[in-house]
Amino acid sequence: MSIVQRELFQLDSPLLGEIRGERSLMAFPFFALAKNAWMKPLAYSTPTVSIEVRPSARGVATIYDKEIVLYIASLMAAKIEAGMAITQDFTFTAHDLFSVTGANHSARSYSRLADALERLQGTQIRTNIEAGGEGEEGFFSWLSEARLQYARSANGEKRLKSVKVRLCDWLFRAILRDGHVLDYAATYFQLGPIERRVYEVARSSCVDGEPLDIDLSLLKLQTGFQNPLSNFRIAMRQIAAANAIPDYDIALIEDAPVTPPAETVDMPRKAGRRPAPARVVITRRKTPAIESGPPRP
Repeated sequence: MSIVQRELFQLDSPLLGEIRGERSLMAFPFFALAKNAWMKPLAYSTPTVSIEVRPSARGVATIYDKEIVLYIASLMAAKIEAGMAITQDFTFTAHDLFSVTGANHSARSYSRLADALERLQGTQIRTNIEAGGEGEEGFFSWLSEARLQYARSANGEKRLKSVKVRLCDWLFRAILRDGHVLDYAATYFQLGPIERRVYEVARSSCVDGEPLDIDLSLLKLQTGFQNPLSNFRIAMRQIAAANAIPDYDIALIEDAPVTPPAETVDMPRKAGRRPAPARVVITRRKTPAIESGPPRP
């Protein structure tokens, strides 16, 4: 009995607080917007921020693999709030991870967990974003260590006891020293890949209640959408019409299509019109006020 109690004491799960994430991971595209393996490198570059992501043999860590990173960040934030000692090592049960993220507890989920951990450990990231007052040259991985710990039953079957990981220095410093940690909506894990990124951009940008007014092409870059802008425009039309981003209203504002100037005799004729300029306005949804009536007699 004492052995069981000691093992339970060492677990960092179950997660008792909210799902939370580091603000830079919300704002910028560090993960592939895919369910299946994404084998191409990813890059993001502005005058102030640069991100380069290289795939492992199993591909780049995806937006669904990110669920594990968010879960670990939430465990860490909860320990900080409770005044507990913090290290980069976390041990938790797959059962609690699946319960928090809404995954089913099937054998397939456990297999996907192993693949996700391998991608998180193998994906290489390089960025000029500083964390905890320090920058890093060269590449790092989200998890410098990741292990599935099994027990063997009397009939020889393996039973997963816990997952043990070591969080990378960069993210550990960002959470511990910078404290730029924001909570996620409870329905985040029910969203599709693009909707998740739109929500994260909104959550990280509209913290002071001011709307975000952003050019469609810039939003495409910030979400990490890899297909043409025309595809992203269609996706944003659908997202705006569905109004399904938790806590935020999305408006796609499209100008009239641009008609090319009349061709001269020497210029070849071009069919069609140029795409209309567009921008997206994201506004924090107001919480309905609770009406208070007169006191009851």
